[in-house]
Amino acid sequence: MPLFSKSHKNPAEIVKILKENMAILEKQEKKTDKASEEVSKSLQAMKEILCGTTDKEPPTEVVAQLAQELYNSGLLVTLIANLQLIDFEGKKDVSQIFNNILRRQIGTRSPTVEYISAHPHILFMLLKGYESPNIALRCGIMLRECIRHEPLAKIILFSEQFRDFFKYVEMSTFDIASDAFATFKDLLTRHKLLVAEFLEQNYDTLLGELILDRHNFAIMTKYISKPENLKLMMNLLRDKSPNIQFEAFHVFKVFVASPNKTQPIVEILLKNQPKLIEFLSNFQKERTDDEQFTDEKNYLIKQIRDLKKPTA
Repeated sequence: MPLFSKSHKNPAEIVKILKENMAILEKQEKKTDKASEEVSKSLQAMKEILCGTTDKEPPTEVVAQLAQELYNSGLLVTLIANLQLIDFEGKKDVSQIFNNILRRQIGTRSPTVEYISAHPHILFMLLKGYESPNIALRCGIMLRECIRHEPLAKIILFSEQFRDFFKYVEMSTFDIASDAFATFKDLLTRHKLLVAEFLEQNYDTLLGELILDRHNFAIMTKYISKPENLKLMMNLLRDKSPNIQFEAFHVFKVFVASPNKTQPIVEILLKNQPKLIEFLSNFQKERTDDEQFTDEKNYLIKQIRDLKKPTA
């Protein structure tokens, strides 16, 4: 029995039709209404192949064929590059198709992760999507799915474009700034060893710019409200590199010194109160010539010692 009836096009046909109609939309000439309709239909057909229907699982070989067509034709790149030309429902379809195909595995391999690793500009197009309000949140959804995969997270972390997050989390549109911050947080907390490697190389510039610069007060306030960030800093205080320990200390002190600690932050500090006091008392004692460091350390010990459980 054939996999496709006459009314159901095969992956190669769907990809061909979609690519042709995307080209029409790109030119912004006549017949865009018809092309837009064809794009929507093709995206729906593609989504059905990938996700199946309520009563039918998608056939593995057809999904594989569609994935290969998407890579070979360059359509995956075209859809991201021209996402703003697609209608609202179509944008949702693109993000679902992208995320679905990104999760696809063959044994231990993730073919789409490999494809994007070889075409990293896809990641940077998604990141730049934060600059376009009509696609920003869709790009954020796809970007966070990419970050789940360590090879892709590494490309973003160690790129020049990483610094663009500093402007995106400060954007005037609250929804976009919040989404950018969620992506930024994912990037800095999901892959612990990768982040440790990144911080070792970039700590001075990154956290100085991010947390301790007075111009980034809004970023600092968000960052120190999250318990997972405090836990990360507490772990980095014990890192084997004295330089990382020292830089982590400068961020840790912002959590402790903040007069407006969130309840989860207070709970973590209280839970670890005796251990933190003992740890800080012995922390980098060899820095005998650094009076400011000694004063700050003593101040933090006092702040932690004075913490009280909130009364019911």
